[in-house]
This record gives sequence, structure tokens and C-alpha cells, in this order.
Amino acid sequence: MSSAQDKSWDRWSRFKKKGEMRSFTFPRINCPKAGVNKIDKGVLTLSKIGSMPVVMHRELPDRFELKTATIVRKADGWYVAISVEEDSIPAPKPIDEVKTAVGIDLGLKSFLVTSAGESVDVQQHYRRTQKHLARQQKRLSIKQAGSINHQKQKEKISCIHQRIGRKREIFHYLVAAQLVKQYDLIAVEDLSIKGLARTKYRRYM
Repeated sequence: MSSAQDKSWDRWSRFKKKGEMRSFTFPRINCPKAGVNKIDKGVLTLSKIGSMPVVMHRELPDRFELKTATIVRKADGWYVAISVEEDSIPAPKPIDEVKTAVGIDLGLKSFLVTSAGESVDVQQHYRRTQKHLARQQKRLSIKQAGSINHQKQKEKISCIHQRIGRKREIFHYLVAAQLVKQYDLIAVEDLSIKGLARTKYRRYM
């Protein structure tokens, strides 16, 4: 960003407490009164902030309509998540047309077990990183709170957690994609994931 854009951004974020602003959403894209005036060819233009280059994860498809843009702050920087809409996406298949179906049960010893007898092992991303994470947290504990080094170490630990989260996300996506390709209907157990996430078992998820 240029210095003028930095000033605009600072004025916009001044009303937020430190550490409070993690994400915000613009409901319209690529129209005159939208918060996101334009996103095209690797350049994002925000209302009252200006234009800035962005790294595009993939090209925006022509046939889709851009709906919302969410600016998200993560451990290693800022991200823009674009939601799109396309009318030709197929509707769910009627029950009488289902040819293959499977039930899945999430577990702790195995990530999941299917009614067909298939199982997927737990990847244990967190467990494999525990010792390294513990060393970094110990280094944080001996640094003076509020110092630059303390903040840098906090950011380093946040990046470790981010990498763990990304590995889990990719793993979940690959497993889900395989199941979707293999079966017309997938039945899952009605679990309270939020409740489970508050227990000691959350590190295995």
C-alpha cells in the first residue's frame, strides 16, 4: 500500500480495539457503490482505501457472479475470500435415483469408518508438532511482555498453529472429495462438534 492508502486504512480501523479486527465483509463487488470497487488481474480496489496487488489463488471463473468479499486477517497476513454464485450448479439427486450410499462414523482411533468397512487413519498433525510447539511457547514465556521480540514470537507460534490448521483442512477436503466421487448419498452421525471441540479430544480432530 502507498502512504496515502495506509492513512485511509488506519482511519478506517481506528475504531477497532487492538486484536479485535479479524475479518469484515463487503456485500457487493464490481459495482459503483460497492466496498470492493473492483478485483481484476491481481489488483484489488477497495472503496476509500485504494488499489493494491493481490496474489490470486486461482482465476475467477467468467460464468460465475461475484457476490461478497470477506477480508480476513490470519497469522501470516491478510486474505480476501470471494463468494460466487452460478445458476447451473446441479440440484441434489432425488432419493429414488440414488444408486450408491454409505454411512460414516467419526472416531478417535480412526478418523472415520464407513458402513462399507473402509477406515481412514487419524493424521495427528497436532501431535507431530507438539514438541516443536512446546519449545516455541517456552521461548515466548521468557521474553518481556509487550516487547517487539515477544510480539514476533507470538506471531511465530500463530503461524505454527496456522500450518497445522491448513494441513487438517487439506486432509479433510481430500477425504470428503473421495467420498463424494464414490457415493451418491453420504449419511453422517449427528454429532455436537462444538461440544467435542471443547474437550481434550479436540487435538485429534
